[in-house]
Amino acid sequence: QVRLVESGGGLVQAGGSLRLSCVASVSVIMLNRMGWYRQAPGKQRELVATVTTDGRTNYADSVKGRFTISRDNAQNTLYLEMGSLKPEDTAVYYCNGFKYPVNYWGQGTQVTVSS
Repeated sequence: QVRLVESGGGLVQAGGSLRLSCVASVSVIMLNRMGWYRQAPGKQRELVATVTTDGRTNYADSVKGRFTISRDNAQNTLYLEMGSLKPEDTAVYYCNGFKYPVNYWGQGTQVTVSS
């Protein structure tokens, strides 16, 4: 069983920055892929960014150039640096860890961007 615990959400003005963290209960090296997803009210959960064990990253078009995903293997932690935030980035952000064939999810952290 893998536990993922997010932190770092909050309220920020448009144009501001936040850093989300996700601490895993296992070595992140054991996870094939980790990522961040988000879900806004009334919408489906969507991919924000992912990073594989070998460091390959993937971003949603809506966040490219503004968000950066990274992982600290020594700290078993996944990060999401978010900059130039927009009101449309408001959502609950979920940490995801994939260890074949199971997806693991954190409890989510709220990010609210005011205009």
